[in-house]
Amino acid sequence: MVEGSKTDITPAADSEAAAGTREPVRQRVVDAAADLLAREGRDAVTTRAVAAAAGVQAPTIYRLFGDKDGLLEAVAEHGYATFLAAKQVVRDELDPIEDLRAGWDLSVEFGLANPALYVLMYGEPRRGTTSPAFRAGMQILMGRIHRLAAGGWLRVDEKLAAALIHATARGAVLTWLSLPEDQRDPALLTAMRESMVTAVTHQQPAVQGTGPAGAARTLRALLPGQTMLSSAEQLLLGEWLDRLTADG
Repeated sequence: MVEGSKTDITPAADSEAAAGTREPVRQRVVDAAADLLAREGRDAVTTRAVAAAAGVQAPTIYRLFGDKDGLLEAVAEHGYATFLAAKQVVRDELDPIEDLRAGWDLSVEFGLANPALYVLMYGEPRRGTTSPAFRAGMQILMGRIHRLAAGGWLRVDEKLAAALIHATARGAVLTWLSLPEDQRDPALLTAMRESMVTAVTHQQPAVQGTGPAGAARTLRALLPGQTMLSSAEQLLLGEWLDRLTADG
């Protein structure tokens, strides 16, 4: 290079510079879309309106997200990340059923505080459910459920328990939002939460008196943590325990 001439910008350097600015721009667009969604509803989230709010050109949105649906997917992921930041981790010192109630209440409170975002997240099948934040939130929920199972409190298997907890929380929020404001009775939320608790848990640990199925469910939850049995023995015992659980 001739001394005094301008430094060449290689394609690699240019790519690195573009990558360095891409994420802040992407986040600004997602924030703008989430703000429009919260203030004016889903119909207000157009590519033109979001571009104007974020201070970018409309083609930028298509380049970053592919299309409007891709943008909405990113907003749903943003919602799961926001919820995760507020979600409580499993606390061993709490009563496991009270911990379950607290987690359910937190989910419902998030939905009532962020209605348009919640409908986007949970009103459409599997919207945003591949995001790391969603998976991390599920891990917290499954930790609560496994703690119930290991303590003998769980009435159903762990996967069904997760589905019941999700279904009741989602149904509670979406039903509440569908009602006229003068018909929104907090007793509805309490009743749905307690119906979930009754469906998912025993009032006393199952190993104290609900027969072989409850004891088998508890032992099944604890089985992966033991080291005395071989892999083949664990597999066989697990199959037997699953049969006892199903029969119960």
